[in-house]
Amino acid sequence: MSFEQQMQQAMRSFIVEAQELLEGMERGLMELEPQGGADDANDDAVDGEHINALFRAAHTIKGSAGLFGLDGIVRFTHHLESVLDQMRADKLSVSPELVAVLLQGRDHLAQLIEQVDQNGECVSGTPEELALVARLQAAQQPAGGALAVAAPVAVPVLHANSAADPVTILSHGAALTATWHLSLRFGADSLRNGMDPLAFIRYLRGLGEIVGLVTLTDALPPLDAMDAETSYLGFEINFKSEASKEEIAAVFEFVQEDSTIRILPAHSRIADYVQLIRSLPEDDLRLGDILVQIGTLTQKELSDALNAQHDAQATGAPAAPLGEILVREGATHQPIVQAALDKQKQIKEKRSRDNQMLRVAADKLDALINLVGELVIASAGNALHAQNTSQIEAAAQITRLVEDIRERALKLRMVEIGETFARFQRVVRDVSREIGKDIALVIEGADTEMDKTLVERIADPLMHLVRNSMDHGIESPEVRTARGKPAQGTLKLAARHDSGSILITVSDDGGGLNRERILAKAVERGLISAEAAAALPDAEVWALIFEPGFSTADAITDLSGRGVGMDVVKRNIEAIRGSIDIQSSAGVGTQMHLRLPLTLAIIDGFLVQAAGRTFVLPLDAVIECMEFAPEKHAGPPQVFLTPSGGLTRSGRSGGAPTQPQQGYINLRGEVLPLLHLREQLGLVDSAAESPDTRRNVVVAQIGGHRAGIVVDALLGEYQTVIKPLGALFAHLQGISGSTILGNGEVALILDAAPLISRASRSAQGRQAPALSY
Repeated sequence: MSFEQQMQQAMRSFIVEAQELLEGMERGLMELEPQGGADDANDDAVDGEHINALFRAAHTIKGSAGLFGLDGIVRFTHHLESVLDQMRADKLSVSPELVAVLLQGRDHLAQLIEQVDQNGECVSGTPEELALVARLQAAQQPAGGALAVAAPVAVPVLHANSAADPVTILSHGAALTATWHLSLRFGADSLRNGMDPLAFIRYLRGLGEIVGLVTLTDALPPLDAMDAETSYLGFEINFKSEASKEEIAAVFEFVQEDSTIRILPAHSRIADYVQLIRSLPEDDLRLGDILVQIGTLTQKELSDALNAQHDAQATGAPAAPLGEILVREGATHQPIVQAALDKQKQIKEKRSRDNQMLRVAADKLDALINLVGELVIASAGNALHAQNTSQIEAAAQITRLVEDIRERALKLRMVEIGETFARFQRVVRDVSREIGKDIALVIEGADTEMDKTLVERIADPLMHLVRNSMDHGIESPEVRTARGKPAQGTLKLAARHDSGSILITVSDDGGGLNRERILAKAVERGLISAEAAAALPDAEVWALIFEPGFSTADAITDLSGRGVGMDVVKRNIEAIRGSIDIQSSAGVGTQMHLRLPLTLAIIDGFLVQAAGRTFVLPLDAVIECMEFAPEKHAGPPQVFLTPSGGLTRSGRSGGAPTQPQQGYINLRGEVLPLLHLREQLGLVDSAAESPDTRRNVVVAQIGGHRAGIVVDALLGEYQTVIKPLGALFAHLQGISGSTILGNGEVALILDAAPLISRASRSAQGRQAPALSY
């Protein structure tokens, strides 16, 4: 691979990572936005975590962009990072206005990344960007104006005797207000070198306020031995300042070589430094680098400690850890060192987790799934040709291994739907403000997994349904209040597994669908007659909104319209072997149920036979199987209902039903509607018409609805590789795809949901169009 190709690959990785980080930033900002009625105490801790995560994301994007020379992204991200940094330091409080500005900044950064993805570079410095930068800079100004520097005041000097503790002599109030503690021991030759210790102390007042000072005289010799040019005094100072440790240390730059200068955070600030360490971006930093970065250690102190460690190693003695040396020398405190060590451990653990993750191109994964599908078919064929015992055992072992490979390969393509749901947080926020409504989004089942291909293909239909519910489903706050509802409407996105499929629900607590208006519009367009409209069940009335161009809205907005585009939604859902169902109650709300297959590749199937042809039912939909031969049933008599409504009895003393195609059976006290697969598909097989032919009932269930599918034979479980039927067969009802059996024959895959629905409709006496085959 050439260097240019390597750079292109690295750039691609940067773009993907940046896009993921930006998605996380959007979610974090949405969660950060103040919500009414929240627990402030709990919110503070949660907000701190969100702000730290946002800062790390911006920091990572800025650093990675700098590696590729994307200066426009670096400059703009720096402004975002500065605002987030002040929020971390509690210098800026979270407000809706601030979150709005940060969201705009995030959107602009996403546009810059998109430009790099499309053109290899980004256009920065536009008027829009400059205006946004100005807003970010304005947001950084504290409400109280610039920080005032304390005016010079006389320094109170407290003399202590030699036996007194140099630290505890300071007043309690002074220790509480100080931000730094300075321990100064000037070199003996400082005065001879023209360095007056009091001059340095006076200079400190330009950086802040000295709130306490103790002069240490324990180094003074007897009066007759004293040298007037020798410095004997030491000073313990409590210092209040916003200056960094590096800036304070610079005051004593000219006396550092022969003096002992220790600058420590006051005890009241140790917790602040520990928190700062924990919030650092997870970069590859060593212990000393972490302490220098947060300002609790100067570069000189670090160098001195490293030299001491090196000298100890040179003598052959075991060298003390760096943190122990720094604490022993008084350069920092043990809690701060421990926090830095914990941070190092966190960095190593994160790097270990990252090393376990591997990005794979989607096309390579698709190719793997296709090969696994062919392997499944070949394995089934191999099992059919096994002759003796050893071959049968070997074929069974291969089948088990192939099944394990299949399951693991399919899991590679499974992703949580929560990431898709989270994108609607921003949509709900922006659209609700645009249309003047107060709407809260509730997400359930975010950890539900489904095929990545399906997740991508349902994004647009979900977007339309969500906008639809917001624009036309949920009422305005005034209307809701007048109806006795909370002013804030609720939009819910929920997902769960159900009978081998994924059930996604988009629901709102709005006004519901208007049955009369839908029927009036349908009659007006000639879709149904006025006579049929009155007797039409609700489910069929709601289904009318899926007709092309159907709308009952008084005015079509640029957001949505009940029925406008709903035919496209239904078509897109059915294109991935899914279905959509509506439930609605006037004044209560509307629920849109999307039922989707778990995967588009390979499923566990159950082979059945009807009229000499083989079909596959999804195994997850199969509850049980039973023989359909009433006269052979042992036990108490069973009652069968014929399509005409007559009753027949069966059991040990009873005969066969007078009608060969019952509409129901009594399954342990439950009325189970039947669907005869051979007759529904219009299949003819003279051998199967014999009265002695044994038939079976496969009890299937989808979404709480059960039905019995009557077939001629049960052939057992089968790993089914799904093959699409193509556009020519897109109109088929009850058939979702095809597969190739081990013997090379083609079997159709039955769609259980419409079959069960058809059985229920037929059993209730409602006309259902025949399935075509």
